[in-house]
Amino acid sequence: MDAIKRKGPLTDDELLREMRNSKEDLSFRELNRILMKLELNGLVRVSRQTKGKRLVELVDRHTE
Repeated sequence: MDAIKRKGPLTDDELLREMRNSKEDLSFRELNRILMKLELNGLVRVSRQTKGKRLVELVDRHTE
């Protein structure tokens, strides 16, 4: 979530690259599991941007 805080909304590919810089051996499958848990807890919003690309952004709790 730090990467999203620093850089703003990222695509899933960009987020995976950022996370791999800090934690090696993170697969796309593991990223999907993490994103699903964060989304279910209301911390991030994942939306489809184009075919095969998703946009990941932090949920602003002050406006919701």
